[in-house]
Amino acid sequence: MTDGQNLRKAVGCIDQEMMKLLKFGRAVVKSRFVILALSLILLVPAAIGYIKTRTNYDILSYLPEDIKTMEGQDILLDEFGQGGFSMVMIDGMSDKDVAATKAKIEEVDGVGSVIWYDSLTDISLPKEILPEKVYNFFNSSDGDSTMLVVFFEDTTAADKTLSAIDEIRKISEEQCFVSGMSAVNDDMKIIAESETVMYVVIAVLLVSLVLALAMDSFLVPLFFMLSVGMAVVYNLGTNFVAGEISFLTKALAAVLQLGVTMDYSIFLYHSYLENKKKYPDDKNEAMAHAVGDTLVSVVGSSITTVAGFLAMCFMSFTLGLDIGIVMAKGVVFGVICCVTVLPSMVLIFDGAITKTTHRELLPSMDKPAAFIVKHAGLFITLFFVLLSPAVYGNFNNKLYYKLDATMPDYLPSITANKKLSEEYGMNSTHIMMIRAETPSKEVRKMCSEIEQVEGVRFVLGIDSIVGAGIPEEMLPKDIVSKLQSDNWQLVMIGSDYEVASDAVNAQCEDINEIIEKYDDEGMLIGEAPATKDLIDITNRDFKVVNFLSIAAIFLIVTVVLRSISLPIILVSVIEFAIFINMGIPTYTGNKVAFIASIVIGTIQLGATVDYAILMTTRYKTERAAGKEKHEAVTIALSTSIKSVIVSAMGFFAATFGVGVYSEIGLISELCILLARGAVISMAVVLTVLPSLLVALDKIVCATTMGIKSRKGFNIAARYDSAKTNNKTNETVEA
Repeated sequence: MTDGQNLRKAVGCIDQEMMKLLKFGRAVVKSRFVILALSLILLVPAAIGYIKTRTNYDILSYLPEDIKTMEGQDILLDEFGQGGFSMVMIDGMSDKDVAATKAKIEEVDGVGSVIWYDSLTDISLPKEILPEKVYNFFNSSDGDSTMLVVFFEDTTAADKTLSAIDEIRKISEEQCFVSGMSAVNDDMKIIAESETVMYVVIAVLLVSLVLALAMDSFLVPLFFMLSVGMAVVYNLGTNFVAGEISFLTKALAAVLQLGVTMDYSIFLYHSYLENKKKYPDDKNEAMAHAVGDTLVSVVGSSITTVAGFLAMCFMSFTLGLDIGIVMAKGVVFGVICCVTVLPSMVLIFDGAITKTTHRELLPSMDKPAAFIVKHAGLFITLFFVLLSPAVYGNFNNKLYYKLDATMPDYLPSITANKKLSEEYGMNSTHIMMIRAETPSKEVRKMCSEIEQVEGVRFVLGIDSIVGAGIPEEMLPKDIVSKLQSDNWQLVMIGSDYEVASDAVNAQCEDINEIIEKYDDEGMLIGEAPATKDLIDITNRDFKVVNFLSIAAIFLIVTVVLRSISLPIILVSVIEFAIFINMGIPTYTGNKVAFIASIVIGTIQLGATVDYAILMTTRYKTERAAGKEKHEAVTIALSTSIKSVIVSAMGFFAATFGVGVYSEIGLISELCILLARGAVISMAVVLTVLPSLLVALDKIVCATTMGIKSRKGFNIAARYDSAKTNNKTNETVEA
């Protein structure tokens, strides 16, 4: 087959595909009123689905179900009817009033049992006759406060448990301090529910401001927001199928979806304006072509973003699955609304949009582009100078896993936890579960060894209480049933060390070694042991997700650009930007949330690699058309700068405002990192990438299809000529 035959066949295939896309665009234009009406109607079931979707505030519940800490939680719930537990401290009450308060707490729906010293002996007897370890457990060091142990019927962050926390606080608001993870989760829920709407409001206002300045109409951003807003509602509404989503996903989903899908609306509108020049008397035909053109661009652009989010689904810590599925789904809804709902709105309100047009405020970028290309050596030198410290900073930042550490100090749970630490010397509490048939003598011996572990403040169980001087037959049956079942018995262990600290992790290892000596089926559960598992698991997850996201996006870029060298250059450039972003905390001395090291790298790579693809595609087109390398890179850069700036600043605006506003440290930190990452990626793509394209031009040309091909056959370079010869009116970018 000759080159001419090859060319005609290739052009024919492209024509067929473009005609299908044009047919779809015309169908959208024809049905614009139906599409808009249907999209509004669908908001109703989506809103209902959103309301009915439960929110999970327990980060630790996303740990794998087959690890011991999670298995122990299930046993605790199934055999003891107990899930979470809290230490409730009461100040300034007589024993009689404390007993009355305890009775009220026991009546609260969701409370399984309450243990105080009157659970062990008659309240009329002086507390001082209790064994020292029991007395110290229930009373503060200064004797002004006493403590109740409240076990809940459901898990730490179950709706029933959080409601019970609210009720307990109401019983004695000024004198009652409820500590523990359940209390922290309840406060997290209260803040998140009060702030989530404001996240969206702030993001919408700031993004609208950016678009109003960058676009040629003050009204267009409104329709952008409405279109993306509908996609957000559809996305959040369909989460009902999964039953629940994490509070983190719920808080960030709308903001991230707005940030990563806003580009698609900009693509469509710019394409519409270009096609209006070609079809000045037929805006419907202009929009039909714009939809077809945009569909190709948007689908290609969105694939990398979706791939980044889907990589998170392979985490053992299933919070990644939760975020990944919701956000990947959000991108898909964003694409659908961009090519259906937005075109319908723009056409219906075209007159109003035209009346609010203004000249573009962004100046020409020809001079900045020429300057960057002329000084390519400078930017490459800067790249290599910053590379080593960026890599070092990225891999040496310190992570934190105690999520309540960044919550406001004024919260009741934070105040209570501080009180528990200062007055009772308890920073964390573990539960040891051992087989019920383990001999009492062995249990007491085991408890005695555990008491010698550094940082252990107390060990309290049936056998340790009996061994302390209280005859077993004198223990109330209710107490025995709460601490021992047919198969298991429980022992509470108080620790001086904070959750997620190196000290408590080492302590958990020492205790587990002792447990295994006496009961190979025994286990240690609680917040600290579960957090230790979280540390181990997410360290592995980071490596897996990082590899998968890079590999997936590398393959996608390879297919899109048909090159071996360009994917290496593009991914390296964005990874360099990620290293700078994640390395900054190392040099500022700030700790980073553990989830940030996974989420930021994946999202920043998937969302901002599009900037690099946009510029590189234009560079490849110009080189294929015969332009010299400096000219090709300059044209690619000058025509891409505005799009990259608007896209990056839109992402920045969507996340930065939320980061400043949120009182939940984890959400604030993630948004600030994402905002900073967008700006850093923008700067690197606009300076380092064009410089590398100039420096590595020979390698790129030799390893990329479409720039140089044998016998001069090149579809990209010859397609326009073929279309002209065929005297068609269609304009297609191959």
